[in-house]
Amino acid sequence: MNEVIASTPPATSFLTVGLPLKISLVVEGQKAMYGSALLGWKEHAWLVCEWPLQLGHASHLSAGTPCTISYLLDGKLVGYRTEVRDVITSPVPLLFIAFPQTVEEMHLRKHARVASSEPALLTRVDQRPEHVSVVSPSDYAGGLVKDVSRGGCRIALTKTPPWIRPGVSIRLEFELPGLGHVTNLTGIVKNSEDRDGTDIIGIEFQFDGLEFIEYRGWGGSVRNAIEQWAAQKAGGVFPLG
Repeated sequence: MNEVIASTPPATSFLTVGLPLKISLVVEGQKAMYGSALLGWKEHAWLVCEWPLQLGHASHLSAGTPCTISYLLDGKLVGYRTEVRDVITSPVPLLFIAFPQTVEEMHLRKHARVASSEPALLTRVDQRPEHVSVVSPSDYAGGLVKDVSRGGCRIALTKTPPWIRPGVSIRLEFELPGLGHVTNLTGIVKNSEDRDGTDIIGIEFQFDGLEFIEYRGWGGSVRNAIEQWAAQKAGGVFPLG
């Protein structure tokens, strides 16, 4: 069961211009949901977002109308209860809503992500036996690890080679700061998205026994090392063993 956590919202948790929002409210006695986007805000006062005027409901909204705002952010479903402050129809249809006092977060992934900013080397896994030992410069790609969890990671690439696509297997090499250097870790590309010209690749780890980590001068279990590192960064305790 996903755990819901309530907290006072830091500004960075949701204040991003263009963030897709879902607005839920009651219009003329009927529950309704609208897609919108955050356009701006005044700290601890109000948020302003797009309002779908073409749906014809602007005239039925008044200040004080309760509503719920929700959005997806870094693998979490985030939302809060608020109310309408004002609706403007001209020159551009805009909806003003009260700034949140608290927000609720629900992790949608099995494991929470821990932020990272370490270089990564990605290597193509060629499935053809006759070419297993043949590796060319085009079979490598460099990126930056954006976050790591016990089950996978996200890597940013400024130039993505054609062999990196959803469903393919790759080999990973990257650093767990303060713990060790991971090599030969297999991963499956799960998804890819473009963010301002940079590709963000989602990768699921596949622990096949060929991966290795050097820490404190010795080798050890990569799975346990990643779990320990992620738990420590997240503020928890996960013993290495």
